[in-house]
Amino acid sequence: MTAWVGRTAVEIATAVREKRVTPREVVAEHLDRIERLDGRVGAFRTVRTEAALAEADEVAARGDLAQLPLAGVPVAVKDNVAVRGESLRVGSAATSRTPADADHVTVARLRAAGAVVVGLTNVPELCVFCTTEGVHGTSRNPWDLTRTAGGSSGGSAAAVAAGMAPIALGNDGMGSLRVPAASCGLVTIKPGHGLVPAGIGEGDWFGLAENGPLATTVEDTRLMLAVLADTEVADPVEPAPLKVAVSLRSPLPIAPVTRPFADAAREAAGVLIKAGHQVRRADPPYPASLGTTGLRYWTAGTAVDAEGLDPRQLARRTRVHAAIGRRFVDGVRADRSREELRRRMEPFFAEHDVLLTPTLAGPVPGAEPWHERGWLRNVLANSRCSPLTPAWNLTGWPAMSVPFGTLPSGAPCAVQLIGRPGTEATLLALAAQMEQRHPWQRTAPLE
Repeated sequence: MTAWVGRTAVEIATAVREKRVTPREVVAEHLDRIERLDGRVGAFRTVRTEAALAEADEVAARGDLAQLPLAGVPVAVKDNVAVRGESLRVGSAATSRTPADADHVTVARLRAAGAVVVGLTNVPELCVFCTTEGVHGTSRNPWDLTRTAGGSSGGSAAAVAAGMAPIALGNDGMGSLRVPAASCGLVTIKPGHGLVPAGIGEGDWFGLAENGPLATTVEDTRLMLAVLADTEVADPVEPAPLKVAVSLRSPLPIAPVTRPFADAAREAAGVLIKAGHQVRRADPPYPASLGTTGLRYWTAGTAVDAEGLDPRQLARRTRVHAAIGRRFVDGVRADRSREELRRRMEPFFAEHDVLLTPTLAGPVPGAEPWHERGWLRNVLANSRCSPLTPAWNLTGWPAMSVPFGTLPSGAPCAVQLIGRPGTEATLLALAAQMEQRHPWQRTAPLE
C-alpha cells in the first residue's frame, strides 16, 4: 500500500485527481499520524477527525475534482483564523468558545481548492510571542522536542515538520511564519502587503500581519500561495542572474547573529554564487530606532486585540504587553515611521535585487512554560532569537525563510530572502535554486 504521509501537497493532489487514491484514504492516514504523535509534539489545539473525514468524502464527490489544485490535501490551520463550525481561541482562556459561523476567506479558498482542514493548531496567547505554549498546550519542535516550535505559528509549523499535514496556514506579524519555519526546517513566505487577504485579529497589528503558507518544499509553498492569493499557479522559472546582498548584521545590538546562523548564510551565499548570481556583502540601512518602532507596533497591536477580553483570564505576560501597548495605540495610528523606513530602504533595494540574511540570530528557546514567566524575560528571549524578521513587516515587503544547513544539535538552520514589493515570484525562484542545489530533509525523524 502506498503511504501518503510525508508526500508533498503536489504529489497528493495529483494522485487524488488521477484517482489513484481517495481523499478519505489520505486524510485518514494523516489523522492516524496525528493520533500517534501529537501527544509528544503538541501541534493541535483541536483535531477535526469526523468532520475532516466527512469533508474528504465531499471533495471526492465534487464534479470538478480533476481541476482542484489541492484535491484531498490535508491542511492544518492556525487557531487565529476562523474555521466554520470551530471556536477561535487564539491560545487564550479569555476568548469565546462559540463556533465560527463562516470560514475566513483564506480557509474558504483552501477548501474551494480541495483541501481538507484536519485541525486547528496551537498558538501563544493572542499570538504575541515566539514560543508556543499556554492553556491549550505546548508546541514542541519535532526535530528537538526539548525546544519550542517557535511562534506564533508554532503549532502549524510543528504539524508540517512532524508529517501530520503536508501544508499549514499561518500568519506573520513580526516573524510568526518565518521563526517557526526556520526552527522546524520548513519553507515559508510572508507575502507582501495586499497579496493575500489578512483579516487577522482586530486590525492585523496595524497592517503588519499577513497570512501565508508553511510547507516542506518550495513547490508546495508556491502552490499554496497561489491558492491563498486566488491567482493562477505560475510555472517555476529559472531566475536571471540577480544582485544579491548578504548581511550578517543584526538590527538589534543586544541580539548579535551567532556563529552557526552566520555560517549558514555564508554557505547559502556560496550556493548562489555557483548558481551564477552576483553576491556581495552589504548591510541594509537599519535605523537606530527600528527596535523601539517595532516594540510600539507589537505592543499596540496586542492592546487592540485584548480589548473586550477579561484581563483576569489572560496570562501575566499578555496583560503587561497589552497595558504597555495601550500607551502607544493613538501614536501608532498616526505614525509615519513605516513610510520613513520604506524610503530609507528603497535605495538599497534599487542597488540589490534580493537581501539574504540568517532567519534567526540564535536558537529558539526551550519548550518551557514561558507563559508563566515575566514579560521582560519573554521579550528578551524573543529579541535574542529573532531580531532579523520584524523590519520586513514594518516595510510590508515579501520575505521568505528557507531551510539551509543544520545546527550543532542536528536541528535545522535557515536563511531569509527579502525583496521589493511584488517580487514573491523572484524569491520563490531563488529558493527553488537553493533547494535543488542544497536539498533538505523534509520531515523530522519522529518514529
